[in-house]
Amino acid sequence: MRTTQILFLFFWFLGVLAYRSFCANVTYDHRALVIDGKRRILISGSIHYPRSTPEMWPDLIQKSKDGGLNVIETYVFWNKHEPVRGQYNFEGGNDLVKFVRLVGAAGLYVHLRIGPYVCAEWNYGGFPLWLHFIPGIQFRTDNEPFKREMQRFTAKIVDLMKQEKLYAAQGGPIILSQIENEYGNGDIEPRYGPAAKPYVKWAAAMATSLNTGVPWVMCQQADAPDPIINTCNGFYCDQFTPNSNSKPKLWTENWSGWFRSFGGAVPYRPVEDLAFAVARFFQRGGTLQNYYMYHGGTNFDRTSGGPFISTSYDYDAPIDEYGIIRQPKWGHLKDVHKAIMLCEEALIATDPQIKSLGPNLEAAVYQAGSTCAAFLANVGTSSDATVNFNGNSYHLPAWSVSILPDCKNVVLNTAKVNSPSTISSFTREIFKEDGNSLEGSSSGWSWIGEPVGISKANAFSQAGLLEQINTTADRSDYLWYSLSIDLDDGGGPQTVLHIESLGHAVHAFINGKLAGSGVHDAAKKLDVPVTLAAGKNTIDLLSLTVGLQNYGAFFDTWGAGITGPVRLNGLKNASTLDLSSQQWTYQVGLQGEELGYSDGSSGKWNSGSTLPKNQPLTWYKTNFAAPSGSNPVAIDFTGMGKGEAWVNGQSIGRFWPTYIAPKSGCNEACNYRGTYNSNKCLKNCGKPSQSIYHVPRSWLRPSGNILVLFEEIGGDPTQITFATRQIESLCAHVSESHPPPVDSWNTETESGRKLGPVLSLECPNPDQVISSIKFASFGTPRGTCGNFNHGRCTSKRALSILQKACVGSRSCSIGVSIDTFGNPCSDVAKSLAVEAACT
Repeated sequence: MRTTQILFLFFWFLGVLAYRSFCANVTYDHRALVIDGKRRILISGSIHYPRSTPEMWPDLIQKSKDGGLNVIETYVFWNKHEPVRGQYNFEGGNDLVKFVRLVGAAGLYVHLRIGPYVCAEWNYGGFPLWLHFIPGIQFRTDNEPFKREMQRFTAKIVDLMKQEKLYAAQGGPIILSQIENEYGNGDIEPRYGPAAKPYVKWAAAMATSLNTGVPWVMCQQADAPDPIINTCNGFYCDQFTPNSNSKPKLWTENWSGWFRSFGGAVPYRPVEDLAFAVARFFQRGGTLQNYYMYHGGTNFDRTSGGPFISTSYDYDAPIDEYGIIRQPKWGHLKDVHKAIMLCEEALIATDPQIKSLGPNLEAAVYQAGSTCAAFLANVGTSSDATVNFNGNSYHLPAWSVSILPDCKNVVLNTAKVNSPSTISSFTREIFKEDGNSLEGSSSGWSWIGEPVGISKANAFSQAGLLEQINTTADRSDYLWYSLSIDLDDGGGPQTVLHIESLGHAVHAFINGKLAGSGVHDAAKKLDVPVTLAAGKNTIDLLSLTVGLQNYGAFFDTWGAGITGPVRLNGLKNASTLDLSSQQWTYQVGLQGEELGYSDGSSGKWNSGSTLPKNQPLTWYKTNFAAPSGSNPVAIDFTGMGKGEAWVNGQSIGRFWPTYIAPKSGCNEACNYRGTYNSNKCLKNCGKPSQSIYHVPRSWLRPSGNILVLFEEIGGDPTQITFATRQIESLCAHVSESHPPPVDSWNTETESGRKLGPVLSLECPNPDQVISSIKFASFGTPRGTCGNFNHGRCTSKRALSILQKACVGSRSCSIGVSIDTFGNPCSDVAKSLAVEAACT
């Protein structure tokens, strides 16, 4: 039994026992949520249970707790739980009860965001497609059919939580729930006109009538009626004010990064800016903030929305897609959380007193009797500043906040990172065949061709062009539009097939051969040069979706597919033939989907003949042994085009390594100072948006695994490789002006001695030790982790001192001062930079 399985069972057993120990009364006042009569500072993080696996949940939850969180927030995904009306699924990765229990067993609270609209870059915003077909329905407005279904599902979830005694009043971990989601945004609520406000009032009344015993929130809903708490979402929420003096200031989504799209670069958010945003929020009266996301995870199967949201939902979160701690983000935020919790007694006792210390400089003081905490902020984007506060002088880097738990001593500055950083990498290895490898196949692969055009008995014909989503009900990404035409003389040398569609992509086949494709905007108006024969010709158009729309007013009505016109231009004598209203034949989905090729056990797989490569519409299969070790596993799909992949019958999602990000827009370094937006810090320009795809370890067996691919446009499966993720290097860079470690605060206060800055290193895995020091410099080192360089000033003793202190140990700490390293240069601000390897 794997270690992860043992951990899972252990935490599950604890979870079964954990909810009879206490019952908590949860209310709120103008300062905070009040749990059993005490105001609480709450630091939360989003983990979406279907974006990881049940085997990963205990580790993700523990790493969240270790990072200083006391709340886990998750959406509830309607289309995962009720894929068919009245048929519910709460098993496996959909086991919401198990997830909530595990969070509680770890000693953390839960914020359950029922919605049931979730947005979340999730397919159709979390709504099941069958909802769209209810007669007379209009989503998210004062519409009786919609309200009836929304209430039925919301009540279903609430009743399930009550039955399992998961609300705080029953001894469970759920302290907060959410109804609706970002409805009050300026591009949403106003579009619904006069019916919007009655809908908001109804949703609030419906939710509170369910008697959960915990408060409800509505995010981005300035007109949320009492007693619903309106909350803030965004990169910054320090300026947010609730709509009532009786409600606390809560931040439900602090975007820790941003989502990735196929065809786009990879966004990231510097931790110095994220920490600044968190500190500013608590500085100005906030008492609950939530990272969206703390672990982003993976859009397995066809769950990604958008359209064009990538399979990876990493989100540059503190815990990465594979469950590995992202440093220095996780560690620096952990320090921020500790610093804030050192101030908790003062923060919950009173409101802040805000005063200016100069242009772009601000102090916030929380004082109640002898209890005092202060935050000093420099919101300027270019210049550091020195301020005088309570008779003492403080240095404030630009775009930073210093936290003073006793109104005197700085425990942390958000721009000064004490936490080590890491470089993660993927090690590639070829697929290892095992005893179950395919007989007769020199490549190790077998294949089946997917027929072009109509191949299923349930195809149907109809005059005109049909909208795709109404036709497929999202049972498949694919819809065939097929037509046979007779031409007396064939087409001319300049004949062009003109196709207009709503996207998301179109492949045009003429007489069984791929003639051209269009993706994204290029699919909306596509011109394909074609060669036609005299007599009968077949035109087969494969329209496909890449995740359904998840955001926007009336997003449920946004269509897809080929809506026309479809014309042949440039026929003989420059004539045009409009095909739009002709009798088209339609097929929903692929033959291979209907026959169950994805699990590898069905179909007549070819293995003796030559493996077709770079051919569209091809299914591939191979058997493989799992990579050795315990590091997270991925597949590098370089060499493939676009399609979907299954491991042992479970979909790891859509792959699309040929969709390349724009060459421009990325910077080698991103200045954290100044307001962040989703396009400010980008990487991976000119490269595939995603070439590496997560395969959960729990989906693998030691041997006898089956990988099945469906390739749309052509690729070479023999080029794909396994990739295992590991930490390549461990680094830290601490200056003489850094505050001491946050953990030393109590020791320093009690002993009365002044501690200095400390550089600490710790290997990420318990069984690892520091094997070498790759770089060490005390003086004026330059660069970043993996690319450090000595400056003009450097101590010759640094490397040997670090080797002696660290090599052979899992962790080490060393003071950053001339007392340790000597003084290589006077009157110069010095720092210590180190890069180490762990094995």
